Amino acid sequence: MRTSIFIFLSVIFLSTLASAVDHPNVVVILTDDQGWGDLSLNGNTNLSTPNIDSLARDGASFDRFYVCPVCSPTRAEFLTGRYHPRSGVYSTSAGGERMNLDEMTIGDTFKAGGYATAAFGKWHNGMQYPYHPNGRGFDEYYGFCSGHWGDYFSPPLEHNGKIIQGEGFCIDDFTNKAMAFMEKNRDKPFFAYLPYNTPHSPLQVPDRWWDKFKDKELAMHNRDPQRENLDHIRCALAMCENIDWNVGRILKKLDELNIVDNTIVIYFCDNGPNGFRWNGGMKGRKGSTDEGGVRSPLLVRWPGHVIAGRKVQLIGAAIDLLPTLADLCGIDVASKKPLDGTSLKRPLTDADVLWPDRTIVSHWRNRVSVRNWKYRLDHQGKLYDMRADAGQYKDVAKQHPKETTRLAKAAEDFKTNVLAGYDDDARPFLIGHEDHKYTQVPARDATAHGNIKRSNRFPNCSFFSNWTSVDDQLTWKAEVGASGKYEVELHYACPTADVGSTVELSFNDHKLISKIMEAHDPPLRGDENDRVKRQESYVKDFKAMTLGTIELQAGKGELKLKALDMPGSQVMEFRLLMLTRIE
Repeated sequence: MRTSIFIFLSVIFLSTLASAVDHPNVVVILTDDQGWGDLSLNGNTNLSTPNIDSLARDGASFDRFYVCPVCSPTRAEFLTGRYHPRSGVYSTSAGGERMNLDEMTIGDTFKAGGYATAAFGKWHNGMQYPYHPNGRGFDEYYGFCSGHWGDYFSPPLEHNGKIIQGEGFCIDDFTNKAMAFMEKNRDKPFFAYLPYNTPHSPLQVPDRWWDKFKDKELAMHNRDPQRENLDHIRCALAMCENIDWNVGRILKKLDELNIVDNTIVIYFCDNGPNGFRWNGGMKGRKGSTDEGGVRSPLLVRWPGHVIAGRKVQLIGAAIDLLPTLADLCGIDVASKKPLDGTSLKRPLTDADVLWPDRTIVSHWRNRVSVRNWKYRLDHQGKLYDMRADAGQYKDVAKQHPKETTRLAKAAEDFKTNVLAGYDDDARPFLIGHEDHKYTQVPARDATAHGNIKRSNRFPNCSFFSNWTSVDDQLTWKAEVGASGKYEVELHYACPTADVGSTVELSFNDHKLISKIMEAHDPPLRGDENDRVKRQESYVKDFKAMTLGTIELQAGKGELKLKALDMPGSQVMEFRLLMLTRIE
C-alpha cells in the first residue's frame, strides 16, 4: 500500500515538475520613454543600473532591437505580434490607442495556455471593456489605462475597473502588487506584465533618487548638447535608477520564491528618450523613426536555457516578443491572424545559429523608415550604413542603388498594405458589457461643444472647464453592449457660488436628470511633486457624486451630458463618468 502511494505521489511530483519546466513563468518589464542610452549597461556613466544590467550578464542582450517611436503603438505590437496599424492603433489618446477587438493578445495566448495572467501599470491600449486589460486576456489588472497620468504619488488608479487610491510612488506600488501576484501564483505558471510609466513626464521621483541627481555633474551628453535641459535629464535618470531598484526587488522576490530558474524575465523600452540626452550618438529621440527614436534594449534572462552573456547580433523587434515567448514556453499562439513577428528562440538558446536577414518597418504619423541588419532607409528616402555610420550622418543612397530600391519597395508595400485607411476610425466608445461591471467614461474621450475648454492639449488625464452656458455640452459617440440599469457617478468640481446646476445625461431615448448640490472647489495640483515644469495637464482631486440610475438599451447612439439650468457663472468642471451595471 505504501509503495503504491509512493509511486502515485512520485508521478504527481514528476508531472508537476515537468509542467513547470515546460511552462516557465514570464515577467515582462516595459519602461516608458526610457531610451537605449539610459542604462549603464550601454555605457552611460551618468547613472548606474546594476540590476537591469545583471539581466544581460545572466542572460542575453540584443545589439539592435526596435520598437515604435511612441507609447501605445509599441504596446500594441508587443501585445499582438503585429504592426500597430493592423490592430487599429493610430494615436496615443481619445480612442486612437485602442486595439481592434478581433485582435488576440499575448494575454489571451498565455491565459489559453493555462497561465495566471496579470498586468500592473500603464495599459494605454483602451479603457472601456473589452478594450480594457481584463478583456484582453489579463485576469488581474492594477494601474491606469490612459497614456500619461497627472500625479505619481498615491494617485487615483483602478483595480479590475474599480477606481481605488494608489499607495505611494506608483512604480513602487505597481512592483508591490506584481510581487504579491507572483507569490500567490508561485506554484503554477504565471505571466506578469509590468508596463511602468516612467521616466515619462510629469517628472516626479521620490527624494531618495532626486537628491542624488539634483546637483549632479553630467559627464555624457547628447550629440546636440545645446538642446539639453539638464534638470530634465537629471530627473529622468533619477527615475531610471528608481526603476532599477524596483527591478532588483523583483529579481530578489523570484529568488526568495525559489523560482529563478523557472522564470523568464524580459526588459525593454517603448521608444527613444523623452528628451535630448546621451543616447549613444544616435539621431532622433521619442517620436522619430530614426535610430534613436526606435532602438531599445532587449534583455532576456532564463537560467539554463537562454545563454548567459549572449550578445545577439541579429535585429529584432517588439512584434517578435509574442511568438518568442510562446515558443520558449511551449504554448500555442492564440491569434489566428498572421503575425509580423518571428520567434527568436533559436538565437537565444542555440550556441550557433545562422539567421537570414530581414526588414523591420518603423512608422509614425506617415513617416516610414525601414531597417535591415546593415542599412536604414529613412522616411525621406536617405540610406545610411548603420554599421559604419550609427549616427546617420552620411546618405549613401547613390552608392547603393539596389539596396535603396529594395528598402524603398518595402516602405511602399507597407504604406499600401498596412497603412491604407488605418486611421479611418468609426469605432464608438463602448459602455456596459455583460462580462464587466464598470465603465469609465473620461473627459479624455469626449467631444466638447460651445465654450467648454480642455485643461491641456494632451487629452489623456485632462478635464474640462469653462462650462459657461446651457448651450454647452459634452458628447461621446458610444455603443451600449448590454441592456440594463446602470448607476452613474460624476467626478466634478464646482465652487460654492456656482452650485445648483441641473444636469442631464442621455443616451438615445433614455435620460437621467440630477442637480449639483454640494460645492467642491479643490486647487490645481501636481506641481508640488514636479521636479521640472510639466507640459501635460495639472490635476485636481475631483469629487464623486451619484447622479442616479439610468436604464440603457443595447445599441449605438450618442451619450450626451448637458445642463438644463445654470444659476451661477459655470456648470462645473468635469473629469469622469463612472457607470456601474447593477442589473
